Amino acid sequence: MRLVALIAILLLIWLPVAAPIYLLGRDPSLVTILTMGLLFGEFLLLIRFWGLNVYQQPQILKHYGLEGTRSNGLNLVKGLSIGVLFTLSLFTLEGLLGWLEFQPPPVSLPRVILEGLVSALGVGFAEELVFRGWLLDELERDYNPKVALWGDAIAYAVLHFLKPLSEMIRTLPQFPGLVLLGLTLVWAKRSSRGLLGLSIGLHAGLVWGYYIINVGQLVKYSGQVSPWITGVDGNPLAGFMGLLLLSVLAFLIRKRDV
Repeated sequence: MRLVALIAILLLIWLPVAAPIYLLGRDPSLVTILTMGLLFGEFLLLIRFWGLNVYQQPQILKHYGLEGTRSNGLNLVKGLSIGVLFTLSLFTLEGLLGWLEFQPPPVSLPRVILEGLVSALGVGFAEELVFRGWLLDELERDYNPKVALWGDAIAYAVLHFLKPLSEMIRTLPQFPGLVLLGLTLVWAKRSSRGLLGLSIGLHAGLVWGYYIINVGQLVKYSGQVSPWITGVDGNPLAGFMGLLLLSVLAFLIRKRDV
């Protein structure tokens, strides 16, 4: 009930402001940025109120694992490095197998790298605070660690997989990848004594690596194997190879958590 209550309050505050932006906005990308930014800003304000009045915790963000400590910062950098290296290693392996060809880097590659880093850190911070911060904490208050782990991972996957049915079927390999990523990020937090730095860094690193490859147009697929192997629409999470390397990463993080 607490989850439903907070989400309902958040939507009641957000919808009256977001609706006019959706109706009047002409640039879909700008509309998404504005509405999602507004939603996250309201979420940050609401959970502070929530922590103070529901749980009597004035420092709820710290409780979620968002601390400005040296340890958390080092974990973030470590996770960022691991995430981007795993992503680039996947594309390198597929290149060696002849499944894709690397293209000459564009002149704008340094800008792409910098933009990708900023975007990835923003995505990693926001999603980890929501899913591995607030949502995981709410689940752990009512359920045992295993149920909370799977509940958090499945919720993360479902919310990222919502799309028209035909698209869900076409990109079906992405769903287990999203679940596995959700599990990995929970294990990352638990292995860091509840701090979010490693989770944010891993998430951001994976996004950053894919951003560099995708936006920089650095690879061209040869078509020798099915997209279900390399990734539907070039998305590593929607293919067998991406799932395989993510399984390796999950194993290493899970082993660290034991």
